[in-house]
Amino acid sequence: MRHETAENDPLDEVVTWRDGHVVALDQTVLPHEIRVLHITSVDDLVDAITRLAIRGAPALGVAGALGVALAVRQAQRQGWDESRLAAEVERVADARPTAVNLRREVRAAAAVIRRGPAAGEAAAVAVRDATIGVSRRISDRGARYLSEAAGTGPLTIHTHCNTGTLACLGWGSALGVIRALHEQGDLRQVIVDETRPLLQGARLTCWELGQLGIEHFLICDGAGPFLISQGLADAVVVGADRIAANGDVANKIGTYALALAARQAGIPFVVAAPESTIDDATASGKQIPIERRPDDEVTRVLGVAAAPEGTRALNYAFDVTPAELVTAIVTEDRLIHPGREPDTTALVS
Repeated sequence: MRHETAENDPLDEVVTWRDGHVVALDQTVLPHEIRVLHITSVDDLVDAITRLAIRGAPALGVAGALGVALAVRQAQRQGWDESRLAAEVERVADARPTAVNLRREVRAAAAVIRRGPAAGEAAAVAVRDATIGVSRRISDRGARYLSEAAGTGPLTIHTHCNTGTLACLGWGSALGVIRALHEQGDLRQVIVDETRPLLQGARLTCWELGQLGIEHFLICDGAGPFLISQGLADAVVVGADRIAANGDVANKIGTYALALAARQAGIPFVVAAPESTIDDATASGKQIPIERRPDDEVTRVLGVAAAPEGTRALNYAFDVTPAELVTAIVTEDRLIHPGREPDTTALVS
């Protein structure tokens, strides 16, 4: 795998296919460095996914589909048999267990590879194109809903982790909703959680908001529920890595506390995510596998020790917010109120 400095708009290269290989923006070094990765092997793609150079459920889905095309190319170069190819494709699907989009899109792309490499590549690129279009539809629908549900006047939106172009391509999911509110003149400002331990809010969301010229304030994760209790937010809007059939939502660790605070404060807690993130095969949040990541992500901060040597960490990457705390789930096709029938009046383009 090689890397280079981006020559074009880096947000056009979050994850894409070029000249027979995967090209991705390395999100581990943002915003201090704009580094583009050229990924030519399954090993390098799995590494990029597991170390979060590529991250965000929809972007992971795209990476998974492209990973199948990449595996087929590598199989041709190295003479893999069908069993080896299947095993390598499975490695891509297993790279991160919580985000359902990754495995779903790997399976979809793998279903067509018997038709030949060109068919697999076309299917993978189609997944990317569809993901971009979906994000804009989520953004517009969510903005319309919040303009009605969160009160009149410009809104202050509280968000967690990163859910913009870097995570979803296109406009994003939750951050896309924020962007749409901004464009229609209904956004005052954004409160951004730092999102420990890897600071996706501080590093990535603040960078994207700055690029868009949207006023925002960064806060420590632990401050979020208190600020909500003080009336400083009109709504909480987050993304999702998997939504169970009953409406339970797995998202970046720290989301559950915001949902509890929003319920106590009486403000909407909205999840913006594509239909592909809804996993009907998972009955409830109790069945969602929660990834546990390395201790040193917590015990070190940006490479600097923050705890005594030998300190252990319970570094769960996600938590599960029960459906009863979710005011609405906004997808590209519908508005869902968990525990209630879908609001079909909201199904507008």
